[in-house]
Amino acid sequence: MTEDAPELRASDADRERVAEVLREAVAEGRLDMEEFGERLDATYQARTYGELAPITRDLPAAARTDSAPRVSMAKEPAPNGSWAGRITGGEGSSTWAVAVMSGFQRKGRWTVPRRFTSFAFWGGGEIDLREANFAAGEVEINCIAIMGGMQVIVPPGVEVVVRGIGVMGGFDHREEGVPGDPGAPRVIVTGFAFWGGVGVERKLPRAERQRLKEERRQEKLERKQSTRQLGESVRDEVYGAHREMLDGHHDLMRERRQERREDREERRDGRERRREGRGEREGRDGRRNREY
Repeated sequence: MTEDAPELRASDADRERVAEVLREAVAEGRLDMEEFGERLDATYQARTYGELAPITRDLPAAARTDSAPRVSMAKEPAPNGSWAGRITGGEGSSTWAVAVMSGFQRKGRWTVPRRFTSFAFWGGGEIDLREANFAAGEVEINCIAIMGGMQVIVPPGVEVVVRGIGVMGGFDHREEGVPGDPGAPRVIVTGFAFWGGVGVERKLPRAERQRLKEERRQEKLERKQSTRQLGESVRDEVYGAHREMLDGHHDLMRERRQERREDREERRDGRERRREGRGEREGRDGRRNREY
């Protein structure tokens, strides 16, 4: 355990190594089942190295030295995503899990052994293989659920075979028969369920889900932008048509005013001409009368 950095966050692999120490201790009789369950719960609830350290402090130093978590300041390279790079050979990082009136989780980046055994009594467990490596091209997940339940999560591309037996319980066969990708591992789910169940579901890895979520968000933004641009274009067209209609109306009103003005001027000119004509006639009549 790293005593000089207790505030650093612990990983799933760190918690798993502490849990392995506890399993060895209960198998040797150093812990009873009640204390084992309490410490196991504390292990999977721990968030930092400082919370993990007291859990195995009173257990043999040799076991702690071999299995206790240590801080690595060097970032491990991320897997390249190909199945060949995820089938590593060797031993698994965890070979079994127990939940007695409690729960357990195996998730994140861990190595699935050739045979992984899990037991749940009045409890439950989650075995998540989406980001895991595999010790062999074919691995067996043995699940024993007594009045409890377990969930096996596999990524797309993995072939699943279910061979478990259920008594007043059952195993989920929905993912069975889906062909696997070339080079992908084969997962065989076996075991026994009594008044309990073992579920098998296929989910995308978190990184892939996040990528698809980001793509959907980007598509949504693009659709919004396209809709906004279309709305602005339609608005501009409607505004332009409205302006043309108003301009045409104004031109028509100006023409009509000009026509009325010209009519008034013509009528005024006609009245003036008639007045001038009457004046000329009256003048001629006056001259004619004087001559008589």
